Amino acid sequence: MWVVIMAESFAFVCNLGVMGKTTTGSVLGFIGKFVNCVLSFLVFSVLDVLDVVLCYVYKIIDFFMEDEWKSCYCSSPKETIINSGNILVSEKGEVEKIVCLTSTKLHLEEISDTLYSRPSLAVEVSKTTVKRRKVVLTSVSKTKNVQSHSPPSFMVNNTIVEMLQEKIGRRHKPHRVPRWSDCDCDTCNSWSHSSCKDTLFVHIGGRKDNVSENVLFIHGFISSSAFWTETLFPNFSRSIKSKYRLFAIDLLGFGKSPKPHDSLYTMKEHLDMIERSVLEHNKVESFHIVAHSLGCILALALAVKYPNSVKSLTLLAPPYFPTPKGEEATQYMMRKVAPRQVWPLIAFGASMAAWYEHVSRTICLLICRQHRTWEFLAKLITRNRIRTYLIDGFCCHTHNAAWHTLHNVICGTAAKMGGYLDTLQNQLNCSVNVFHGEDDELIPVECSDHVKNKVPRANVKVIKKKDHLTIVVGRQEAFARELEHIWKNAKTR
Repeated sequence: MWVVIMAESFAFVCNLGVMGKTTTGSVLGFIGKFVNCVLSFLVFSVLDVLDVVLCYVYKIIDFFMEDEWKSCYCSSPKETIINSGNILVSEKGEVEKIVCLTSTKLHLEEISDTLYSRPSLAVEVSKTTVKRRKVVLTSVSKTKNVQSHSPPSFMVNNTIVEMLQEKIGRRHKPHRVPRWSDCDCDTCNSWSHSSCKDTLFVHIGGRKDNVSENVLFIHGFISSSAFWTETLFPNFSRSIKSKYRLFAIDLLGFGKSPKPHDSLYTMKEHLDMIERSVLEHNKVESFHIVAHSLGCILALALAVKYPNSVKSLTLLAPPYFPTPKGEEATQYMMRKVAPRQVWPLIAFGASMAAWYEHVSRTICLLICRQHRTWEFLAKLITRNRIRTYLIDGFCCHTHNAAWHTLHNVICGTAAKMGGYLDTLQNQLNCSVNVFHGEDDELIPVECSDHVKNKVPRANVKVIKKKDHLTIVVGRQEAFARELEHIWKNAKTR
């Protein structure tokens, strides 16, 4: 890491010498990047070690609390894979990837390799150091044909075999619901007391029957249907509410929807639940889609699956990062959405959630399981003057749901996003509208530019001085009007 920093510093000084001048802003910017780089290296090196320690801590606690180990992704797949007809293993390079499990009880597809193959920071730094040092030396000395090759000295190879075996119930007894590390409040577990344990929680607004216009709202990562119902739903016009049926769902594992402990929260599972809970249950034949962040991935997959049913597609902050040639799509996506930097803070949070299974479980234990305490303190401090729907949506999930959804949906479908957009451009006639906050530090504006490149007919609008959340929150009235305009115009297409 220090070699990288010194090399970049040397190149920077050389560039200044060539330019002959510089500005205070560029110097301060460089210093800021330098400090962020050093702090990030130190913090995430500590987290690498801490996650290993927490792995053993949770195994011991799980054993005493639930009479068995909680399987995780820290085992070597070579030692645990059982050579049977039930498990299909696809090898690419040196990393084993379990693609699917087929049995009479279970069929899983496309488990992301980021679940069990996450290089430690030391490996990435050692690999990047050699490459970037040679690139810098090349730019300074103008030498040619400098090649870099530094294979990882070690890789955190993990496995999902134990979890799959647990899922089909060969050896393990069922866990109690909720688990000891998950919240046991009525909101988080309302699904366990309901007769609808196999369907999502769906908030239906607008007209309830005899309608031809339907709208499906899909929230983002670690959120809930309240992101829509507390902002947009009250601001739609009477005309819209009298003609449109509005469906806002809690995705599987979030909000008031089921949070099965043994689910791997794959793309297929999420889509199946949306189809079963909304389209089939309510006999929806055509619909508009409004989606935010993670929801954009599900929206695109749904539109591709129902090309003749989607009337309009509205995407807010779509996470689309085209994969450079030679890169692994899943790993590239994880590095983009979780860059392992301490600043900005939203990137720091995303990095802990994506790279460290046991650190992120600890965060859920401290925040999600104790969310009633945090909500009470928030109301006490503000004298009950703020609405806590964003806190509720952020806290009402389990670690198992967040961890697997992040990897299996956000990272696992990275290679498919380009194909989804190609299909959208070439085979679908629905209107496409993309909104993005100019100050979004989690999903940069360039993602919407990439969507525009793949779907030229898409109408892309960048909202000034808005970020990942305030693209809706705080401008709900204006956005409600924009959506109404989109839906009304889509009817004439």
